[in-house]
Amino acid sequence: MTAPASPPTSPSGSSTPWVIATRESRLALWQAEHIRDLLQSRFGREVQLLGMTTKGDQILDRALSKVGGKGLFVKELEVALEEGRADLAVHSLKDVPMELPEGFVLAAVMEREDPRDALVSNQYASLAELPQGAVVGTSSLRRLVQLRARRPDLRIEALRGNLDTRLRKLDEGQYDAIVLAAAGLKRLGLASRIRELIATTDMLPAAGQGALGLEIRQNHADLGPALQSLAHQPTWLATMAERAVSRAMGGSCSMPLAAFAEWRGDTLVLRSLLGHPEHSSLVQAQAEGQPQTHAEAEALGRSVAEQLKAQAGPDWLAAL
Repeated sequence: MTAPASPPTSPSGSSTPWVIATRESRLALWQAEHIRDLLQSRFGREVQLLGMTTKGDQILDRALSKVGGKGLFVKELEVALEEGRADLAVHSLKDVPMELPEGFVLAAVMEREDPRDALVSNQYASLAELPQGAVVGTSSLRRLVQLRARRPDLRIEALRGNLDTRLRKLDEGQYDAIVLAAAGLKRLGLASRIRELIATTDMLPAAGQGALGLEIRQNHADLGPALQSLAHQPTWLATMAERAVSRAMGGSCSMPLAAFAEWRGDTLVLRSLLGHPEHSSLVQAQAEGQPQTHAEAEALGRSVAEQLKAQAGPDWLAAL
């Protein structure tokens, strides 16, 4: 076993705390505390949290696709990095825009939790058991188009807020069921609320779903190598392929796009689908390869995006 790396030090020779910028939701704090504990254990370096409220947390009466997308969850954290108030930010990777601002990089992607979507309901055990006209809560266009394709009889209603807020709205009877990421429920010890883990063949996840991304300023020389030592390369390669699909499609919260890659032995199988904004049609594409580098993973993603574009055609793409 190799000896642990020595903790990086400040120019004066003394170790200074690393500061993690994080949203203040219970799930975001869990994620930041998880990375804090890993860094402190691995490097013996003090790590502090800087809790922040983002615009994405504040705007709850409109869909993200209408107010700027998921980037609203990361902008304030990036400002803290740029101003030197924080050294790194911990994100749910599915919330990270496909293009980072100049000077910022993803220093690592952590091992993935369960990537699937989960049905949560106080009355029904599965999507198949939901009665005709049941009200299902989600504000994800990706989930909406897949639900609409599978169960056009359901009423899909907007659902915003952090995980606890969404569960409270369900418990108040505003919805018959809601769809959430399984990873968040499991991380917070709420797996018992899950009635059905929806197979990826029935609902394809979002790019990066279930993985954590660690963002830093590109010039933070001592922190980058430390974070890379925590990275899980199979997850990093898989999510790079997924994010490449979304990037090539111009994906954002306003595009009903899913992309999910999984390893089958040494082969990475990447599947993606695109919904239509007005009807229940879906186009799907798949490719596989054995990427060893980020560039090879991204090339796999671009090949799938080209398939989607060809199948959808110019009118479909223009409607998006």
